[in-house]
Amino acid sequence: MMRMTIAAFFVCSLLGQDFGPAQFLVGNWAGEGGGQPGQGAGEFSFVPDLQGRILVRKSFSAFPAANGKPAFRHDDLTIVYRDETTRALRATYYDSEGHVIPYSVKPADGGVVFVSEGASSGTRFRMTYTSTGKDTLKFKFEIAAPGKEFAPYIEAAAHRQSAGK
Repeated sequence: MMRMTIAAFFVCSLLGQDFGPAQFLVGNWAGEGGGQPGQGAGEFSFVPDLQGRILVRKSFSAFPAANGKPAFRHDDLTIVYRDETTRALRATYYDSEGHVIPYSVKPADGGVVFVSEGASSGTRFRMTYTSTGKDTLKFKFEIAAPGKEFAPYIEAAAHRQSAGK
Protein backbone atom coordinates (compact mmCIF):
# COMPACT_ATOMS: atom_id res chain seq x y z
CA MET A 1 0.00 0.00 0.00
CA MET A 2 2.82 2.41 0.90
CA ARG A 3 4.51 1.79 -2.48
CA MET A 4 1.29 2.63 -4.32
CA THR A 5 0.87 5.85 -2.34
CA ILE A 6 4.43 6.97 -3.09
CA ALA A 7 4.01 6.12 -6.79
CA ALA A 8 0.73 8.05 -6.98
CA PHE A 9 2.31 11.07 -5.29
CA PHE A 10 5.26 10.96 -7.72
CA VAL A 11 3.02 10.78 -10.81
CA CYS A 12 0.76 13.57 -9.55
CA SER A 13 3.72 15.82 -8.80
CA LEU A 14 4.99 15.41 -12.38
CA LEU A 15 1.59 15.90 -13.95
CA GLY A 16 1.01 19.05 -11.94
CA GLN A 17 4.37 20.68 -12.71
CA ASP A 18 4.24 23.57 -15.15
CA PHE A 19 7.41 24.49 -17.01
CA GLY A 20 5.45 26.91 -19.18
CA PRO A 21 6.83 27.27 -22.70
CA ALA A 22 9.47 24.58 -22.00
CA GLN A 23 6.91 21.88 -21.12
CA PHE A 24 6.90 20.43 -24.66
CA LEU A 25 10.61 19.61 -24.28
CA VAL A 26 10.09 16.95 -21.59
CA GLY A 27 11.39 13.65 -22.96
CA ASN A 28 14.38 12.05 -24.63
CA TRP A 29 15.48 13.40 -28.00
CA ALA A 30 17.95 12.52 -30.78
CA GLY A 31 19.05 14.88 -33.49
CA GLU A 32 21.56 15.91 -36.08
CA GLY A 33 22.65 19.17 -37.57
CA GLY A 34 25.57 21.35 -38.31
CA GLY A 35 27.22 24.70 -38.11
CA GLN A 36 30.60 26.18 -37.34
CA PRO A 37 31.87 23.12 -35.42
CA GLY A 38 30.92 20.89 -38.38
CA GLN A 39 28.24 18.30 -39.05
CA GLY A 40 27.34 16.25 -35.97
CA ALA A 41 24.75 14.20 -34.13
CA GLY A 42 23.71 13.89 -30.52
CA GLU A 43 21.06 13.29 -27.94
CA PHE A 44 19.48 15.32 -25.18
CA SER A 45 16.83 14.89 -22.53
CA PHE A 46 14.66 17.19 -20.45
CA VAL A 47 13.56 15.36 -17.30
CA PRO A 48 11.77 16.70 -14.21
CA ASP A 49 13.80 16.21 -11.02
CA LEU A 50 13.69 17.14 -7.31
CA GLN A 51 10.03 16.14 -7.07
CA GLY A 52 9.17 18.13 -10.18
CA ARG A 53 10.71 21.41 -9.01
CA ILE A 54 13.38 21.57 -11.71
CA LEU A 55 13.83 20.41 -15.27
CA VAL A 56 17.24 18.84 -16.00
CA ARG A 57 18.61 18.89 -19.52
CA LYS A 58 21.52 16.56 -20.28
CA SER A 59 23.03 16.70 -23.74
CA PHE A 60 25.92 15.46 -25.83
CA SER A 61 26.99 16.17 -29.39
CA ALA A 62 29.60 14.19 -31.30
CA PHE A 63 31.45 15.61 -34.28
CA PRO A 64 33.54 13.33 -36.51
CA ALA A 65 37.00 14.25 -37.72
CA ALA A 66 36.75 16.58 -40.74
CA ASN A 67 38.87 19.07 -42.66
CA GLY A 68 41.98 18.22 -40.66
CA LYS A 69 40.22 18.64 -37.30
CA PRO A 70 40.07 15.68 -34.88
CA ALA A 71 36.74 14.18 -33.78
CA PHE A 72 35.36 15.67 -30.59
CA ARG A 73 32.46 15.40 -28.16
CA HIS A 74 30.64 18.18 -26.28
CA ASP A 75 28.64 17.43 -23.10
CA ASP A 76 26.44 19.83 -21.18
CA LEU A 77 23.92 20.05 -18.35
CA THR A 78 21.24 22.68 -17.86
CA ILE A 79 19.01 23.18 -14.82
CA VAL A 80 15.69 24.94 -15.57
CA TYR A 81 13.81 26.34 -12.57
CA ARG A 82 11.33 28.99 -11.48
CA ASP A 83 12.79 32.05 -9.76
CA GLU A 84 11.71 31.97 -6.13
CA THR A 85 10.57 35.61 -6.11
CA THR A 86 9.29 36.34 -9.63
CA ARG A 87 8.28 32.75 -10.62
CA ALA A 88 9.90 33.48 -14.02
CA LEU A 89 11.67 30.57 -15.70
CA ARG A 90 15.45 30.71 -15.49
CA ALA A 91 18.22 28.25 -16.31
CA THR A 92 21.88 27.67 -15.55
CA TYR A 93 24.02 25.92 -18.18
CA TYR A 94 27.26 23.99 -17.53
CA ASP A 95 29.44 22.29 -20.17
CA SER A 96 32.53 20.16 -20.65
CA GLU A 97 34.48 23.21 -21.86
CA GLY A 98 34.07 24.90 -18.45
CA HIS A 99 31.30 27.37 -19.35
CA VAL A 100 28.70 28.31 -16.73
CA ILE A 101 26.00 30.53 -18.23
CA PRO A 102 22.81 31.89 -16.61
CA TYR A 103 19.80 32.19 -18.93
CA SER A 104 16.35 33.72 -18.86
CA VAL A 105 13.72 31.42 -20.41
CA LYS A 106 10.82 32.91 -22.38
CA PRO A 107 8.15 31.83 -24.86
CA ALA A 108 8.98 32.22 -28.56
CA ASP A 109 6.88 31.63 -31.68
CA GLY A 110 5.96 27.95 -31.40
CA GLY A 111 8.57 27.22 -28.75
CA VAL A 112 10.92 28.58 -26.13
CA VAL A 113 14.08 30.69 -26.14
CA PHE A 114 16.94 30.68 -23.62
CA VAL A 115 18.84 34.01 -23.68
CA SER A 116 22.04 34.44 -21.69
CA GLU A 117 22.06 37.13 -19.07
CA GLY A 118 24.76 39.72 -18.76
CA ALA A 119 25.99 42.94 -20.31
CA SER A 120 25.77 43.43 -24.06
CA SER A 121 29.45 44.37 -23.86
CA GLY A 122 30.20 40.65 -23.36
CA THR A 123 29.58 37.60 -25.52
CA ARG A 124 25.92 36.55 -25.46
CA PHE A 125 24.25 33.22 -26.25
CA ARG A 126 20.76 32.23 -27.37
CA MET A 127 19.22 28.72 -27.66
CA THR A 128 15.85 28.43 -29.40
CA TYR A 129 13.70 25.30 -29.47
CA THR A 130 10.77 25.40 -31.90
CA SER A 131 8.16 22.65 -32.00
CA THR A 132 7.62 21.35 -35.55
CA GLY A 133 5.20 18.57 -34.58
CA LYS A 134 4.16 16.41 -31.63
CA ASP A 135 7.53 14.66 -31.51
CA THR A 136 9.83 16.87 -33.61
CA LEU A 137 11.61 20.18 -33.10
CA LYS A 138 14.19 22.51 -34.52
CA PHE A 139 17.07 23.80 -32.41
CA LYS A 140 19.19 26.86 -33.06
CA PHE A 141 22.19 27.98 -31.02
CA GLU A 142 23.39 31.53 -31.71
CA ILE A 143 26.31 33.60 -30.46
CA ALA A 144 26.62 37.39 -30.37
CA ALA A 145 30.13 38.79 -30.08
CA PRO A 146 30.41 41.94 -27.92
CA GLY A 147 28.46 44.77 -29.56
CA LYS A 148 27.22 42.51 -32.40
CA GLU A 149 23.90 40.87 -33.29
CA PHE A 150 23.23 37.15 -32.80
CA ALA A 151 24.55 34.89 -35.58
CA PRO A 152 23.76 31.16 -36.03
CA TYR A 153 26.43 28.79 -34.69
CA ILE A 154 24.54 25.46 -34.81
CA GLU A 155 21.19 24.50 -36.32
CA ALA A 156 19.68 21.05 -35.86
CA ALA A 157 16.49 18.99 -36.04
CA ALA A 158 15.51 16.45 -33.39
CA HIS A 159 12.87 13.80 -32.83
CA ARG A 160 11.50 12.51 -29.55
CA GLN A 161 12.70 9.02 -28.66
CA SER A 162 10.48 8.69 -25.60
CA ALA A 163 8.61 10.74 -23.03
CA GLY A 164 10.56 11.68 -19.91
CA LYS A 165 10.30 9.79 -16.65
